[in-house]
Order: sequence, then structure tokens, then C-alpha cells
Amino acid sequence: MSTIKDRNASAWLLAKDGSRIQPELLENMRRFDDNDEVDLLIIGCGAGGSTLLQRVARTGASVLALDAGPFWNPETDWVSDEGGSHGLYWTEPREIGGENPVPLGSNNSGRGVGGSMIHYAGYAPRFHPSDFHTLSNDGVGADWPLEYTDLKHYYEHIEAELPVAGQHWPWGDPHDYPHGPHPVSGNGELFLRGAEKCGITAKVGPVAISNGRFGNRPHCIYRGFCIQGCKVNAKASPLITHVPDALAHGAEVRPDSMVTRIEIDRRTGRATGVHYVRDGVQRFQRARMVAVAGYSIETPRLLLNSTSDRFPDGLCNNFDLVGRYLMVQGAPQTAGRFDAEVRMFKAPPPEVSTEDFYETDPTKNYKRGFSIQTVSPLPITWAEHVMAQGYWGAELRNYMSDYVHWACLGALCEFLPQARNRVTLAGEKDQHGMPIARFDYSQCENDKSLLNAATKVMEDILKAAGAEEVITITRNAHLVGGARMGATESDGVVDADCRTFAVPNLYIVDGSVLPTQGSANPALTIMAVAARAADRLKTTMHANH
Repeated sequence: MSTIKDRNASAWLLAKDGSRIQPELLENMRRFDDNDEVDLLIIGCGAGGSTLLQRVARTGASVLALDAGPFWNPETDWVSDEGGSHGLYWTEPREIGGENPVPLGSNNSGRGVGGSMIHYAGYAPRFHPSDFHTLSNDGVGADWPLEYTDLKHYYEHIEAELPVAGQHWPWGDPHDYPHGPHPVSGNGELFLRGAEKCGITAKVGPVAISNGRFGNRPHCIYRGFCIQGCKVNAKASPLITHVPDALAHGAEVRPDSMVTRIEIDRRTGRATGVHYVRDGVQRFQRARMVAVAGYSIETPRLLLNSTSDRFPDGLCNNFDLVGRYLMVQGAPQTAGRFDAEVRMFKAPPPEVSTEDFYETDPTKNYKRGFSIQTVSPLPITWAEHVMAQGYWGAELRNYMSDYVHWACLGALCEFLPQARNRVTLAGEKDQHGMPIARFDYSQCENDKSLLNAATKVMEDILKAAGAEEVITITRNAHLVGGARMGATESDGVVDADCRTFAVPNLYIVDGSVLPTQGSANPALTIMAVAARAADRLKTTMHANH
């Protein structure tokens, strides 16, 4: 039986103290020339791109990943400071619109090798089997062209590689995790207490944070800066969980490389490489196959910008599906004040969760559902929470000085895919002369009902735990969709293997391919989908050779 190390040795390819990738791996990294026709070129090195990179590099193929942001060094580049971590976000210009515009540039955008998982909170639940059949079962959303069982094996592998820590998970497809649960903070204890009094099942985990030493990765020290980039490297991100092994197997990661266009051969209709900008210089990298992993705003933007005689409305956009059905999760947060100090910052932000409300409840006036997790905002985010209630000046100062007495829960509501929620190109151009993305978003009535229901449950839990005051802020999290998979080219941009219907050697392996989003944080599913796509792609590569 193969071990984790046999499949992915990344945790053993960090420096002995776990602080960074072994320097010699970076110094000796293979470097391709633009004129080299690499077997596979991947655009973006986040959850999906890094997983694909690592899997395909192990076949001996020549693999290159281009990322628009830097190649992070956790030890020198990241700071234990909430305000000093904004460089981790994609903050270049974008336009937003619709009835419920979604702010961009923080919790739903990543920049640099590792992508959004550098600053995600580390929560890694699976999707439920029901997520793959929402249209058939519930009359809303969409059916996936694959089943939960097609991903189960990949979920198990990725959970072991991250690794994920948590209690036995009773929801969806019940399962255990590789590491036991972490100790629970004051915030988590209050959630467990309130949930028990309300008759709600709550569990500790699953967090992609090593509980005990893992390879050269150290144990979590519960400093609370998970979403500012984990300098300790206890929290999993592709930068340390998949990139090191890829480099050890001959892959190149080329940072600070903004891809502006995918080139298509007019005669064959196949991708031949990508145009990109590095150090202000326009360049072109040749490739036999291309995979896009830029996530739900940048992937549609790149495809829409890649026009040609063959694709006048954007690459793979024959059926006007590129950029459509983009989803966010409704992510309201409810805080409660307690007499005793809670100090919610002293732990990973998400550590206790319930999925009791995940599935459709036929007694409710809405379809699908929501999950609830501890969230534990740090002081700047807490100030935004308080200001959203209209407090300012002396009142705001009083709430801030009272910070250690507050606990905070967050919901993830399954907002439904709608064709009108989409990315298009704006008139404004970025520094590379490339039209920026415009994202229009409007909630449907089902979305609004879910928000209200989730908020009430969070308030009930906190009050049952003894909160004397509760306040709620409405917000969003987790972009997915925009280039979704479907059974046919008329209902999807890619097939079940993440290969685009329109271009036979072009793949998309990021969250934009998800047809629905469940009430689960998407990172684990994005990685599982990419790992499955890698197996399918390897078969194709072998056949072509």
C-alpha cells in the first residue's frame, strides 16, 4: 500500500524547521525557455493549478505553471498583522454591479503562488452526495456530470496530503479524518454549548491544519492569523502541500507572469501556448496542452479576452456560457457578547461547525441550506462588523475595547446558480492593456430566505449559550462557477474531466468549473476535482505519446 509520502512528499521537502521550501529546490528548479514546447502549461498556481502541477509532474512530463503574483517566502513575506496582509489579495481594478454587488479584493481573491488558499481560513469540508443532484432532487441549481463517488477517493487522498484534522463527520457521506481534532477555543466552546441547548449537532473540525508534526511541518500554535498567511506553515496551502513535490519532479513555477491571452491555431483549433507579461515584457510560451486555473473572475476574463476568428465572442464561448452562473455563498456573521472573556482570536478562525441545515428541508419555504462555523474575526474585521451596525466614535471605541468578550459565528448559505450572475468585460483596461472584469450579481428570493434562516439559527445558538447582545452583518464569501462543467457543450464549458468542449487540448481546473457550491468551503472540492482531472489528463497524454 502506498503512503502519503509515496504519493506526495511535499511535507518532507520543506526546510527542517518547516519555515519554507528547501532552498535548493528553488535554486535548482527546472527553467524552460519560451521556445520550449512544454507538455502542459498551467495558468495559476492555487488550489486547482498546484494540484494538477504536482500530479502531472510525477509522470515525467514537462510541466510549467505561470502565476500573476509572487513566489511567497512565508518567513520573510508574511506578517502577523491583519492590516499588513493585504498584499495576499488580488486588488487590481474590477467593476461590480447588479442588485446585490459583491465586494472583491479580500476574502474571495488570491494573488501569488498558493492562490486564495494562502489566506483562506483552513476549513476543508467535503461536498455532500446531494450536491451533485440538486436539480433532479430539489428542482433548483444544476446536476453535475459526475457523482460524489467519482470524487470520494480524491477527497480521501487530498485530506491525507493537507492533512485535515477533525472529529468523525456524521453529515453527507459520514467519514473520519487523518488527524484528530484540535483543542477548542472559547468561541468553539460557546458554539458547542449553545448548539447542544438548541438540539443541534456540532463537531470540531475539519481544518486543514496539522495536529502534531507532519513531515517537516510543525504543529499549529493557535496564534489566530490563519487568514493572514500562516508563517508557521501548520495551515495547509498549495505553496507547501503540492508545489514542493512538483518542483522535486521537474516542474517549473514562474511567478510574476500575467497571462493575457491563450493562442489558438486557426487551422487545427488547438491551443498552442499563451501570451503573458513579465517584468513589463510581452512574451509567448509554447505548450502542447494548456490548463486554466485562474479562479472564477480571472478565468472567465481570460477566456473572454482570448478572441479570434474561430471564437469571436471569447474562447470556448460558443454557447454564451463563459462567465455565467457565477456564485457566491451568503456568509452572514452573528456575534454575541458574554460576561466572561472569550478571546475568540486564540485559535484557527473556523474550528467548530454544524451541517444540520445543509440539505433541503421540505417544511421550509426555501430549497437547499446552510452550514454554520465559528469565524473569530480579528480586530480590524471586528471593527467593520461593528461599524456595519451604524456605530462610530465613542460607541465604536467602546465595542472595540470590549472585543475579548465577543464570540462570532458565520454561516455559509448555498446561493443558487443564475445565468444573470456573470463576468463580462468592462470598458476600462488594466496596466497590461487588458479589459478588466465586471461582475454583476443579484440574489434570488431563495437566497434571501436562506440568509434570514441562517441568521436566526446563529442568534438562537449564541443566546442559548448565554449571549446578552447579538449583532449580525451580511456579507459574502467563496466565488465559484463562471466556466461550469456540464454533460454537453450546450450546458457546460468543460466536461466531467475538466476538458473544454470547444478546444480539445484546453482544460480548466479551478473553482469556476463547479456547477453548484453546496454550503461547504470549496477548496477541498476544487483540489479533488483537479486531482481527478489530472488522472484523466495523464491517460490522454499517454495515448498521445
